[in-house]
Amino acid sequence: MLAGNNIAGNNIHTVSADARKITGYAALSPGAELVPFTYDAPALGPNDVDIQVTHCGVCHSDLSTLDQGWGPSKFPLIVGHEVVGVVAAVGSNVTHLKVGDRAGIGAQCGSCHSCSSCINGVHQVCNQGVYTYNSPNDHPNGRVAYGGYAEAIRAPAEFAFKIPDGLDSAKAAPLLCAGITVYAPLKRYMTPGARVGVVGIGGLGHLAVQFAKALGASEVVALSTSTRKQKDAAALGATKFVVLDSPAAFQANAESLDVILCTACSHEMPWDAYISLVAPGGKFVVVGIPEDSISINLASLIIRQRALIGSLIGSRGEIMEMLEFASKTGVAPWIEKMPMSEVNTAVARLRKNDVSYRFVLEN
Repeated sequence: MLAGNNIAGNNIHTVSADARKITGYAALSPGAELVPFTYDAPALGPNDVDIQVTHCGVCHSDLSTLDQGWGPSKFPLIVGHEVVGVVAAVGSNVTHLKVGDRAGIGAQCGSCHSCSSCINGVHQVCNQGVYTYNSPNDHPNGRVAYGGYAEAIRAPAEFAFKIPDGLDSAKAAPLLCAGITVYAPLKRYMTPGARVGVVGIGGLGHLAVQFAKALGASEVVALSTSTRKQKDAAALGATKFVVLDSPAAFQANAESLDVILCTACSHEMPWDAYISLVAPGGKFVVVGIPEDSISINLASLIIRQRALIGSLIGSRGEIMEMLEFASKTGVAPWIEKMPMSEVNTAVARLRKNDVSYRFVLEN
């Protein structure tokens, strides 16, 4: 727990709308350990919310950003975009949240509202969108976006979502990035009765298996390179587990799936072989971003009329829908909770894939 921050249980308290200092755990340089870092948060605007953080998931995107795997990052850097907490203050125009509500913020915390994407309700692809940390675009008032490995976060309230009563706060946190990242494309591209494959049974994939089953897939096939997670996949709801460890294994399962959701992101994967598992007219949906370029034979897409699709998190409407859906169906991440003060342990273990399947930091 950060010094001076006591927000467990019923100790949540209101804060002033005035400018305040917020302390979190920041990297001061690429790959560095995270250390306490205090920044000046500006006064709460009329459309803003102040959330005292109770929980924050640890996403692989955090590692890619800390290590500059996707390009240069802005330091000092506080990551964390699976944020849940309790509302401590709201701006005068905010009506969907009130002080004392549980609320969450995901990977996005701003958009321009005027481009065609925003007008059409797909704010996540706004060119002027503001990510929750390390954003190429700052907030319109010049405020730098800092993430949820912290005692609190201030952000536009429209990207803060009320957590349904049926969701535990710790388990709700990973839904705000990992959950919506897999729910949105599954809801968008699979039809009831579809045969769905999930590549990578990890932080995203273990939720994708659950959501695919809950959304009505006739088959949910876990696609992996070893048998290590076979029992877990069955417990999560997979109807079949396929080990893809040889060309013969890919050939035996060719054209067997209507939709594949690929949560893996290694540029060394045999991408053409994975795409060959999609039936003619089917969809291969990618949600993980490789840290290097990949090569794909377009002939396999064209000749079999397959679609290769990218998907980025989800819209505000999809996030609200996903949270309610998870609350009603019982879809939930498998988590390991750790004190926020042990953030460096969580990050080090995630680097070694030593988690089943999501760390959640607690204040």
